[in-house]
Amino acid sequence: MTSATGPAFRYSAGIANEIEQKWQKYWIDNGTFNAPNPVGPLAPQSGAENLPADKLNVQDMFPYPSGAGLHVGHPLGYIATDVFARYNRMLGKNVLHTLGYDAFGLPAEQYAIQTGTHPRTTTMANIENMTRQLDALGLGHDRRRSVATTDPEFYRWTQWIFLQIFNSWFDDEQQKARPIAELIDELESGKRTTKDGRVYADLDATEKQKAVDEFRLVYLSDSMVNWCPGLGTVLANEEVTAEGRSERGNYPVFRKRLRQWMMRITAYSDRLLDDLDLLDWPDKVKTMQRNWIGRSRGAEVTFQAQGTDGNEHPIDVFTTRPDTLFGATYMVLAPEHELVEKLVAEGYEADVDKRWTFGEATPQAAVDVYKRAIAAKSDVERQENREKTGVFLGTYATNPVNGEQVPVFIADYVLTGYGTGAIMAVPAHDERDYEFATVFGLPIVPVLEGGNIDEEAFTEDGPHINSANDRGLDLNGLGKDESIEKAIEWLVGEGAGEERIQYKLRDWLFARQRYWGEPFPIVYDDNGVAHALPESMLPVELPDVEDYNPVSFDPDDADSEPSPPLAKATDWVNVTLDLGDGEKQYTRDTNVMPQWAGSSWYQLRYIDPTNTEKFCDIENERYWTGPQPEKHGANDPGGVDLYVGGVEHAVLHLLYARFWHKVLFDLGHVSSKEPYRRLYNQGYIQAYAYTDSRGVYVPAAEVEEKDGKFFYNGEEVKQEYGKMGKSLKNAVAPDDIARDFGADTLRVYEMSMGPLDTSRPWATKDVVGAHRFLQRLWRLVVDEETGEVTVSDDPMSEEDAKQLHRTIAGVREDYDHLRDNTVVAKLIEYVNYLTKAREQKAGGDVSRETVEPLVQMVSPVAPHIAEELWARLGHEGTITFQAFPTFDESLLVDDTVEVPVQINGKVRARVDVPAEASKDEIESIALADDRVAGLIEGKNLVKTIVVPGRMVNLVVK
Repeated sequence: MTSATGPAFRYSAGIANEIEQKWQKYWIDNGTFNAPNPVGPLAPQSGAENLPADKLNVQDMFPYPSGAGLHVGHPLGYIATDVFARYNRMLGKNVLHTLGYDAFGLPAEQYAIQTGTHPRTTTMANIENMTRQLDALGLGHDRRRSVATTDPEFYRWTQWIFLQIFNSWFDDEQQKARPIAELIDELESGKRTTKDGRVYADLDATEKQKAVDEFRLVYLSDSMVNWCPGLGTVLANEEVTAEGRSERGNYPVFRKRLRQWMMRITAYSDRLLDDLDLLDWPDKVKTMQRNWIGRSRGAEVTFQAQGTDGNEHPIDVFTTRPDTLFGATYMVLAPEHELVEKLVAEGYEADVDKRWTFGEATPQAAVDVYKRAIAAKSDVERQENREKTGVFLGTYATNPVNGEQVPVFIADYVLTGYGTGAIMAVPAHDERDYEFATVFGLPIVPVLEGGNIDEEAFTEDGPHINSANDRGLDLNGLGKDESIEKAIEWLVGEGAGEERIQYKLRDWLFARQRYWGEPFPIVYDDNGVAHALPESMLPVELPDVEDYNPVSFDPDDADSEPSPPLAKATDWVNVTLDLGDGEKQYTRDTNVMPQWAGSSWYQLRYIDPTNTEKFCDIENERYWTGPQPEKHGANDPGGVDLYVGGVEHAVLHLLYARFWHKVLFDLGHVSSKEPYRRLYNQGYIQAYAYTDSRGVYVPAAEVEEKDGKFFYNGEEVKQEYGKMGKSLKNAVAPDDIARDFGADTLRVYEMSMGPLDTSRPWATKDVVGAHRFLQRLWRLVVDEETGEVTVSDDPMSEEDAKQLHRTIAGVREDYDHLRDNTVVAKLIEYVNYLTKAREQKAGGDVSRETVEPLVQMVSPVAPHIAEELWARLGHEGTITFQAFPTFDESLLVDDTVEVPVQINGKVRARVDVPAEASKDEIESIALADDRVAGLIEGKNLVKTIVVPGRMVNLVVK
């Protein structure tokens, strides 16, 4: 052992580094954290019956291996889950804890394009670097279970799951997914008809395939997508900014109709919503998912409109307020709505309001110009835009409740992805409709009493007015709920509408025009019909191409068409296959899956990572994530016991993972109904950043503080607080902290900074406090001068026992509830107590009975120093599986308590009294105290006030 400064055996960065490397090697060599499975290659040699009765499956959200490497903010959650996992191993549980990498996606591809290096090369290098950084922190991961989404053996099963979903349909009656073969049986038997009502047996082979495809949970659809010519790919909504530009590269994004793979996640809307009640998740996350799914009850109402073809066309609108139909004075379609071209008139009426024409002579010209004008707007921008624009189609629709002819417009604030893509506008009682009506000079008719519609829309509730017709519908004077019921009943009776449950959730766009992603296990025949590949042909591996750049276009070219990079690999695209009916020519799908694919099921592969026959054996899945009604209640859905990650994944990743898992559950591949039983959102480590007079960021590590001001190279700079990262020049690498103080110091500091679920500022200068705590711990066992162990075999004192057992009780409760900051505080307090007690013995050694439980309690949060001290105390092997200390309840209660004694309101003395003493006993003890007796001698005791356990107040004159 060496120490850079001070005594040779003082705990220093040098000694810490040696200890950490030694024990990390020991853990790897001995497979310390290898968790056994019930069956398969990872099962114990002695048989599954010898598995621990209790288990814990703890997991971190899938990290992306960035080329920038980790800063100290990244491992916060990883350290916390490691602490929790280590603590539970000491409770005797079989703990599964590992970490893999979500390595496909646009960032890796873009970086590869910029550097001219293949994305696999950069991705593997990033994974290797991140693994090195994480290993240095002493994380107790089962290394055998680590996976990367880019491993062909992993994405073989991603493709297999895709095919399970593709070859399934959702039975509305049973509310579950079923194999597509069962649907075909029902169609062939006549038990079920096609979507359009045709008899399946009457169709030819191609028509039959198309009829079946309409039921699939994965389907091809001509959908409105976010097309980014500058990047040459379609983007998901979450990859587009509110300004309608790409998050990566800041290129314009256009709404465009393309044929894309979609997943029918909407079929699961009710189950995704209702099963949230079964989950131990933060209320905030549940609310976000509920709002995203957006279930609402209302009516689908039909307005009839005259088309250019001379026929009437029904315009269906969904509304949660059918009771306000009498106030509907115009209609608005999304510009992309399929009826627009059928309804647009040849010309305007002579007296049409010029504000309605968008400056064009004909409705068709106005529609064309308007569509081009809004093409670059994102959905968010269209909804939030305060400037209302639109175009009159030159046609009218009939309001079913009063027969009024209302003009039909298109406007960008209505979207095809929500409701039916058409709205009935009630400007008197909707702010956006009111703004539009005001701009266009449209009628505003109140149907709810209250407010002043000359100034603004009235959006509260009141008695109905102006709401009756001569066909049996009269809502006047009625309240909201009764009016809605009556309106729906009337609409159904008139054939003008029906009750509906509507959702905001849209089907999942599941294709990207990129290279670096999972290929689809789909080929197309000469007729363009999609065929699923058999399992024997998986995985469909990415071809190793030289040119993986997407075909990019002029960023402003909205009319450009995607050309995926894989389309260039013609030898890979064009294949001859025998799919059961002889060899034929096929073409592969040249899109790839989105990055969400791998992260929608990876928790299951962690369970069975070496299984070559199944994505996850259900016996292993049942053990690790199956329902445990005896432990969690009758409605336990199963899932990972603890899932820790940032709240930014509250909706998309978690919603997609829940959807995939529910399909697998329906098909009998898993026993759990949900992927994650318990979710915990950790906060973030943020940092101060500094800008000079030009507003340019300067290196935070080189800024000095003087008299409350901050200086860089002698110039005063401005301090700000925010995200840690390279751009703000305030990132701190964990490697540097581990080098300068040791990984255990970093772990202790991060866990002590505050509650895990809150954000907190990083301050390197405060790290030394955690280091000094570990030095004091070390000194309790090791002589800094000689390196000898200094504990004694003397029995601990009564006070030592009280302090120890109270610490154990508090630390156990805090570890159980992820309160690692208060764990550290209690451990520091106990170390300080032992240090002070030893000093009072004039340097005498502390008792082994007081120190060994301390080392065990420290082990989860600072494992390297704990292992070393445990070994020096004479124990063989690892501390990992040593039973966590228990406590004696009787030692948690004080026999006596100290009570302050006030004389005329001022504390003059303190006395020890029995914890259960009565008021009279406390008063007697206080009056008998020598100091108190001296202070009141010769005075008249007027009054005595006793608050048991709190105070004694003597009033004297």
